[in-house]
Formats: sequence, structure tokens, C-alpha cells
Amino acid sequence: MTNPIESRLADMGITLAAGPAPAANYVPFVQVGDMLYVSGQISQNADGSFLTGKLGENMEAEAGAKAAQSCAKSLLSQVKTALDGDLTRLVKVVKLTGFVNSTADFGDQPKVINGASDFFVEVLGDMGRHSRSAVSAASLPFGVAVEIEGIFQVK
Repeated sequence: MTNPIESRLADMGITLAAGPAPAANYVPFVQVGDMLYVSGQISQNADGSFLTGKLGENMEAEAGAKAAQSCAKSLLSQVKTALDGDLTRLVKVVKLTGFVNSTADFGDQPKVINGASDFFVEVLGDMGRHSRSAVSAASLPFGVAVEIEGIFQVK
């Protein structure tokens, strides 16, 4: 039987890379019961290089949304790894918390994090709809534009 999530990703031309390794002393995910907590994933280009920038200074909201989408792909990669490669065990995206590297006067953090939210809804449909926070950060690791952590329900 074909996995509908993998089929949808293939239709979109997306292949999930292995979940990025932690950059410090933490684990990429922790499962407690049917809840999977995925550590913050930073914005990266397809080649693994960091997608850097500061919204409101040298990056526009549209580019920030693409950076957020890259975080969403990494989150889904970590979920796939946690579920031993079986995305059919994913039940729901519960919550995303998005951090946007932005100037003090930038106010479009929700537009930026929509890049991740839109990705999850496009790939997962209703099970991709989630609660969310989108907040500003004065800086993020390695100068990346966006970092997003997620909580997922799994079986």
C-alpha cells in the first residue's frame, strides 16, 4: 500500500533528507506516550548550508517564509526518523513555535512562519493544521533567519 504522505511529497518534488544532527548537547526529538517533541530546526538550503538573514534588515517576509518552509521539511524529516521511516504513524501536527531573526520594528513574524504552516497543510491536509506561536528573536544560531520547533501526535 502506498503511503499517502510520501506520495504527496513525491508529487511536490520533495525528498526528505535525513534529519539534521543536533548542533549542541541535546537530542533531535523525544517521544512521551503518543506525543513527539522535535527540537528546533534551523533554516537551511538544500545543500545543508545555513539560510541566513535578518527579517526587516536584509531579508523580506517572502524569503523568510521560504526559510520557514525549510524548517518544516527538517521537522518532518525528524518525525520520519523518530517513526522508523513510517510516516503513516503520524497522526497530527499539534503545535509549532517559530522564532524569526528580525529587527525590533519588524512585525510580520506570522507571515514568515506561514511558510511552515502552509507546507504542513499542503502535505498533510487537516492533520497538518496546528496551533502556533510566531515570535521575534534578536538573533538565532549561526545567523539563520528562522528556527521552528514542533509537537506532533503519533501512533
